[in-house]
Amino acid sequence: MSISLVSSQYASFLVAVLFLLCSPIIKSSFADDQRAIYLVLMEGEPVAFRQSNATPFEEGKTLDPNSLASKAHAKRLVESHDLLLQSTLKIGTYNKIYSYKHIVNGFAIHTTSSQAKILESARGVKLVEKDRGAKLMTTYSPQYLGLPAGVWSQEGGYRNAGEGIVIGVIDTGINPMHPSFAYDPTNPFMSNLSRFSGACETGPRFDVSACNGKIVSARYFSAGAQAVTPLNSSIDFLSPFDAVGHGSHVASTAAGNSMVPVIMNGFFYGFASGMAPRARIAVYKAIFPSVGTVADVVSAIDQAIIDGVDILTLSVGPDEPPEDTITFFTVFDIFMLFARRAGVFVVQAAGNKGPSPSTVVSFSPWAVGVAACSTDRSFPGTLILGDGQRIPGVGLSGPTMGNGLLQYKLVLAKDAVKENGIFPKTPEYVEECQYPEALDPTAVQGSIVICNFSAGFANGTSTVTTIIDTARALGFAGFILVANPTYGEFIAEPIPFSVPGIMVPRLADAKIISDYYEQQIYRDQSGIGRRYSGKAAIGDGRLAHFQGQAPIVSRFSSRGPDMIDSNRNPVDVLKPDILAPGHLVWAAWSPISIFDQILTGQNYALLSGTSMATPHVSGIAALIKQFNPLWTPSMIASSISTTASKFDNRGEPIMAEGAEIDSLYPSTPFDIGAGLINPTRALDPGLVFESGFEDYINFLCSLPNVDPQTVKAMTGKLCNNSFAYPSDLNVPSITISSLHGSRFMKRTVKSVATKTETYLCSVLQPPGIAVNVTPSWFTVNPQGMQDLYIKLDVNEIKDDFSFGEIVLTGSLDNIVRVPLAILPASVS
Repeated sequence: MSISLVSSQYASFLVAVLFLLCSPIIKSSFADDQRAIYLVLMEGEPVAFRQSNATPFEEGKTLDPNSLASKAHAKRLVESHDLLLQSTLKIGTYNKIYSYKHIVNGFAIHTTSSQAKILESARGVKLVEKDRGAKLMTTYSPQYLGLPAGVWSQEGGYRNAGEGIVIGVIDTGINPMHPSFAYDPTNPFMSNLSRFSGACETGPRFDVSACNGKIVSARYFSAGAQAVTPLNSSIDFLSPFDAVGHGSHVASTAAGNSMVPVIMNGFFYGFASGMAPRARIAVYKAIFPSVGTVADVVSAIDQAIIDGVDILTLSVGPDEPPEDTITFFTVFDIFMLFARRAGVFVVQAAGNKGPSPSTVVSFSPWAVGVAACSTDRSFPGTLILGDGQRIPGVGLSGPTMGNGLLQYKLVLAKDAVKENGIFPKTPEYVEECQYPEALDPTAVQGSIVICNFSAGFANGTSTVTTIIDTARALGFAGFILVANPTYGEFIAEPIPFSVPGIMVPRLADAKIISDYYEQQIYRDQSGIGRRYSGKAAIGDGRLAHFQGQAPIVSRFSSRGPDMIDSNRNPVDVLKPDILAPGHLVWAAWSPISIFDQILTGQNYALLSGTSMATPHVSGIAALIKQFNPLWTPSMIASSISTTASKFDNRGEPIMAEGAEIDSLYPSTPFDIGAGLINPTRALDPGLVFESGFEDYINFLCSLPNVDPQTVKAMTGKLCNNSFAYPSDLNVPSITISSLHGSRFMKRTVKSVATKTETYLCSVLQPPGIAVNVTPSWFTVNPQGMQDLYIKLDVNEIKDDFSFGEIVLTGSLDNIVRVPLAILPASVS
């Protein structure tokens, strides 16, 4: 994201908080002999999917992990891991951290590179992957998405929305004292969750009472973190408690209680609610303030499946495509594949490296990748100059005394620097308001001080938090952070200021302020300001405005096309999958706020990022699962996709933010996937496209330059029914990264309606390609299936992808949309 304002710490949360996952190694070279964590996948069925005549595996379900047979099998797997290590590696050269045995057979060890190299060639070892570390990546959202009058009303109102569904949140933990996670004895849960078997692990700031029925399970995973670095007991709490805030924010967005008042710095912003306020939350803390490892993250995934979650929320993802292997064959993606095989709906952040193309970090078709957009709510700030000019800006703060009617002396920080002060004459001291000792108290006390966005902000050493501290120490009436021509405009998000303040990120507006100021100041012959006549006031920036074009794809949201490798070669999978609100999202926070001093002591935060968009989809998936309990994950994913909207609140195609401030362009499926999620329509999509585990195996087998033995090694399955092309996977989209001449393909739809319906097929043709669908119309009974045969013909070569859409319009008002993203490479 092209952001370089505010504190460098807070900026990481404004763009959302993604984990930097490791690059996989299949035949790797080890350059040194340093100790590190290595993830190892083994041959042999894990507990959840073991095959026997007595207990054949059923798609979408796992075997009971608590049965005697399962426990015996788990014990054998652990023993086999230990035996392999003992017989292969030197004693004292390794430390086993985890045995993975439920959805994947493998383990994690802390060892040297040379020992890991030996392990690669050991019998039964499928993959050795170095763990390079893991690191961190609503008051209005329910209304914007139409939940109160839509899905919630169909499920008995907010007091029942999500009842009986468990959402697993793998993140930084949870703040159990937050009202978003409180248990309401006047509205007891109706479901006993007999199928769920989580546990409540206790520790610092987290006792057994924290698992109160709303929070049904809470665990933490620290073995990997503890192996690589000494943890700081003052912040790295060995408990599910969230010292960061991010995990609490994600959990409350997905399933926080409804009608929770949001109060910050004494101001009431409205009532917050999660998407599925009656869903239960299972917490899996796998990231600590000091460190995070992939070993801990995938162990959390494994445990979540054992416990029996319905939905898995991963505001996590690889920060870059993996080196030396296919994106779908990382340990992280393999764990997600087997979670999906177990019948769990997996939602993953698409990433925050937009707006450049091929930056998505959600690669696999078995996980739903979520892009981020704005809503029509904004928090505009206003600076009122003494001559009546009103300058727009950003800042979640109260007004100067007098509510904008009283005017205060306007002082440029440069003009208020002590003439004989002993301090470095660097921008941080001279113009960025970072050091109170550099400013003359008599000049700035009771004044509105203009601070410049200069070198310190550009390199991340200066922060808005420090401006606030300076303002408090010297008694500013308020402050202005203005754009600097030397460093250009900056991107500003509303930040809660505890003193009156405003950010003015546009150069044109900064010039108006500068021109007015210079007209009102008297300078002596040396250019030093001696008399300040300029006046200004800061208006209230906390009042929400509901107007303007929305949604708009957020600048930071990662874009497609999807990639098959680190060389960014495209692959025939549409990513992102769906668009959801991820800009300016109010949700729960942790008052400790280790990474963000500006939010210390606060119970709420207004954040932006695909990490914020992801739990919107998780919560909505919980509502769909509640309404349609027998639906598989692919059916839920299909319903979300085919019912999404490509249009904004003006009826125009959704726009996307470009690299420059205020730049917009018409979005494509590589920006929005299928479009903005529509929860009400997703409950009853009419038709769905289904894909199961065997289909994903066939997809992997059809990838270019993939050895079937690699697929067998990674998944345990043979390539018996490989697709002709990866694009043949039965998903509700068609992506072809290089179409030569003609191609035939098939899609199969299943009716989930309660009545027989007739559908008419039409096509919005992609430029350069003729698309024909047969049959042109069909009638399908409830639970009936219909094959659609699609012929694609290139009639004009293009240098880039062309976009279109297949639309199936039903006689009972169901509309099924299938996006097309195709690059016509040659006519024949």
